[in-house]
Amino acid sequence: MNVRRLIPTAAVAGAVALGLTALSACSSSDAAEGGSDGKLDVVASFYPMQFLAEEIGGSHVSVTTLTKPGTEPHDLELSPRQIGGLGDADYILFLKGVQPAVDDAVAQAGVKNTVDAAKLTTLENHGSEVEGHDHAEGEDHEAEEHGHGGEEAGLDPHIWLDPVKYAEVAAGVGKSLEKADPDHAADYRKNTETLVAELNKLDKAYETGLKNTATKTFITTHSAFGYLAERYGLTQEGIAGIDPEAEPSPARIDEIHSVAEKNGATTVFFETLASDKTAKTLAKDLGLKTGVLDPLEGITDKSAGADYIEVMQSNLAALQKALGAK
Repeated sequence: MNVRRLIPTAAVAGAVALGLTALSACSSSDAAEGGSDGKLDVVASFYPMQFLAEEIGGSHVSVTTLTKPGTEPHDLELSPRQIGGLGDADYILFLKGVQPAVDDAVAQAGVKNTVDAAKLTTLENHGSEVEGHDHAEGEDHEAEEHGHGGEEAGLDPHIWLDPVKYAEVAAGVGKSLEKADPDHAADYRKNTETLVAELNKLDKAYETGLKNTATKTFITTHSAFGYLAERYGLTQEGIAGIDPEAEPSPARIDEIHSVAEKNGATTVFFETLASDKTAKTLAKDLGLKTGVLDPLEGITDKSAGADYIEVMQSNLAALQKALGAK
């Protein structure tokens, strides 16, 4: 985890205090009644949480996301206005361990209906896949504990890239919305069932589409696909680690060379929101192709689809091509 990504806790706490003081006149005492339009005011931390809130909340919620399209979510810095506005939300949905600035601000906001998606499923440690990754200069264990590794150092937060785990989270979000807004509980329950059915269908498509492949190994610059790989019997070889912009060590580069030759890897994947320089350099050295595997941390004009389901379908097609699916 690069230290430059981390926003000092004291600075965030100060901004929180400033923001909450400035907006104290707009208290959240009317949260039960929702916003001025009668809808539940929902704040989502980044796209995977926004998608759940919109799909499950439907017409009964007004969703605002803290991470604008095209913004690398791990680098997000919140303005005092954004931080202060959190206290006025009726419901906050975030994923602890992805965005340190959001984690700190949410803790200070004190909103009753605050849901951490990481607690709705089980997080695992996929960091061992990058044994050759050395800490960057200035990086320390404190950074790991507060950074992109989950609530505890080493835990992988990318649960949304496994349709099964994402469905578990969706079910938990549905129940929490029913509790936050009981008047519309029946609709939230119905919307949750519809979304979970779509995610189950997506799971089956991945299971079938990746069952018979020439190789089970894929290389990616961002080790975001540990849950997906584990679910469908694949092996993810991350060039650097779960931090999408971490620099790989020379030892890791040598390992990737060996892994690619031994396992018949054909493609080095990069993502839309981070630099493709490392992927293209490595692919050129190995005589491999490059491709996009979208970690779905944000939807942009470059995304291969309009929403989570469509992008995941594009990811499946990319994996099938790279792995030689039969």
